[in-house]
Amino acid sequence: MTVQARDELPNEACGLLAGSGGMVVKHYPIRNADQSPVHYRMEPKEQLQAMIDIDDRGWELAAIYHSHTHTRAYPSGTDIRLAAYPDTLYLILSLAGSEPDLRAFRIVDEKVTEVELQIEDD
Repeated sequence: MTVQARDELPNEACGLLAGSGGMVVKHYPIRNADQSPVHYRMEPKEQLQAMIDIDDRGWELAAIYHSHTHTRAYPSGTDIRLAAYPDTLYLILSLAGSEPDLRAFRIVDEKVTEVELQIEDD
């Protein structure tokens, strides 16, 4: 995700993570159709293909992610309003500081709760 986010600067990057058994099993980078540094909209055909693949493999949608290019890793008002998957984590990768900052959130009925991430190296 960090490589994708840096490669797509100055625009926000976005994508999906598939999960199984509480672990991420596949990363789906998806083009930001808006090509904007302040918001994202996943390219619809790429997003649909990823969702079909996740479903076909019996996986779950583990996370929806995007980057913030100049702000902290916290959902914006737009992120909160557009959150449509209450059972899915929302990951935000901020590139605003000297080091990338990745944080996870649950957004249910516009209420934001931060969730601790456990990242393990292969």
